[in-house]
Amino acid sequence: MNRRDNRSSTVIRYRRPLAALAVAATATAVLAGCGGDTGGSGGDAGPPQPGGTLRYGLSQAPTCADPAQAGSNQTIYVTRQVVDSLTDQDPETGELKPWLAQSWEISPDATTFTFELAENATFSDGSPVTADSVKRTFDAVGELGGAKAPLAASYLTGYTGTTVVDPRTARVTFDRPNAQFLQASSTSQLGILSDATNAASTEERCQGEKIIGSGPFTYASYTQNVSATLVKRAGYAWGSAVFGHDGEAYLDRIEFTVVPESGVRTGSLSSDQLDAVSDALPQDAPQIEATGGSVLTTANPGVVFGLQPNVTRGPLRDPAVRTALLTAIDRQELIDTVLGPQFAPATSVLGAKTPGYRDLSARLKFDQAATRTALDRAGWVPGADGTRVKDGERLSFDVTFSQVFAGNQAILELVQQQLRQVGVDLRLELVPAGEYTARQNSGDFDSIYYNSTRADGDILRATFGLEGRNLNRRGAVPALDQTLDAQLRTVDTAARAELIRTAQGQVFDAGLWIPTVELSQAIGAGPDTNDLRFEASARLQFFDTWLSGRRP
Repeated sequence: MNRRDNRSSTVIRYRRPLAALAVAATATAVLAGCGGDTGGSGGDAGPPQPGGTLRYGLSQAPTCADPAQAGSNQTIYVTRQVVDSLTDQDPETGELKPWLAQSWEISPDATTFTFELAENATFSDGSPVTADSVKRTFDAVGELGGAKAPLAASYLTGYTGTTVVDPRTARVTFDRPNAQFLQASSTSQLGILSDATNAASTEERCQGEKIIGSGPFTYASYTQNVSATLVKRAGYAWGSAVFGHDGEAYLDRIEFTVVPESGVRTGSLSSDQLDAVSDALPQDAPQIEATGGSVLTTANPGVVFGLQPNVTRGPLRDPAVRTALLTAIDRQELIDTVLGPQFAPATSVLGAKTPGYRDLSARLKFDQAATRTALDRAGWVPGADGTRVKDGERLSFDVTFSQVFAGNQAILELVQQQLRQVGVDLRLELVPAGEYTARQNSGDFDSIYYNSTRADGDILRATFGLEGRNLNRRGAVPALDQTLDAQLRTVDTAARAELIRTAQGQVFDAGLWIPTVELSQAIGAGPDTNDLRFEASARLQFFDTWLSGRRP
């Protein structure tokens, strides 16, 4: 019997047979997008071997040790390992499966979610995981607020509290329907933390020693913007139903170091100084494969990379400008020139793996003649230097970005060239991660460039909703607002997916997102690294990972 038990046919109640908590371990390949290859020697490596230290090269520094405050992929690669969630999402099917919660019930109006917790889970300080732990964790997210924990806070929109029915039963309630919350309960941002962690200050929670979770690894050390070291949690025995085996993790230790330069990461992997690395670029693949390694890829669900215009300033106040730019970008050239075949051009607001994705590629067809015509009709005419003008204002604006993804600058430099061909002056503004976050929160930008990963279409509400991040700084868009609210109220999966499909078109109608490419994770894995897996949101899961050649 494997770990993949069947889900109840109703969306209102989930019950896992108690016997499933102790099923025998079997290996399963869950790495989407790479034909089942999970790194290393695969079937030639024999059975998994426990022990050893995996050395991982991050392309960017983790920004905070706290799962609730984590946002970037490089940060979540670290934080996901130290915290368990109430549920887990199967990366192959999208189904929600048991983890800390062995069963759950949802009220018909999606305002109340009742979780029954497994009996044996404990935090790394020895304290038990209880319904009170769930309450304190979710209450603490509210105290962190949207500025510090934007994703976690958006998942708890309308949260009114958690009732501790008994030590093993937590009832989470909202003041309005919140159909996305069950999937949100599988994210690392809503992972359950100990009382000591939830009592710490916002700043203290960004230091590793303050993070006490129930996950398969714990922090041994954490140095902000430099490195993080995790060690195996002895006695761990309450893993997700999605995991490939029971019991403790195989690895004894994971050492994360920051290696910003792609060539240095690849060279370190090929020379056996690292076992796996982030952001393996197409030009890196031959060198990695020549030394017996492999490149593992999967596409990210969620909002694709794109420019989000601040509609309150500059020429981007004009919706005609924003919508005209949709056809000005040659997205296939971005793939062919900068990224390579493991990536895909954006074809909608959402990535193709996202539940409720709608193919809107016809609206994004590269057609600069159409862009010029639309801008002409809107009164933006070519000026003396080629940049369009209207009423004395130049069609010129900044795009603020950081290097959280290694390809960002090269992509935007090519977009800059493409927009220049239609009379648009795009100015690139690369800023450090801390300043980037501050500028996002304050609205001090013309446009901002990023993506947002989540395996649920509610990411549209979190990104564009008036009660979400609303980095567009927009006012009411009645049609879009009604659709985003309706999907949150809809428990029926098919009906909710249709609303999410509708919302994607409405985002384009209002000119709220100018997409470029879908993000894919491209991980370089050394020849001794086996079963390095992606979870449903395309972040790494190290629980099943093991090394063929163990090192102390």
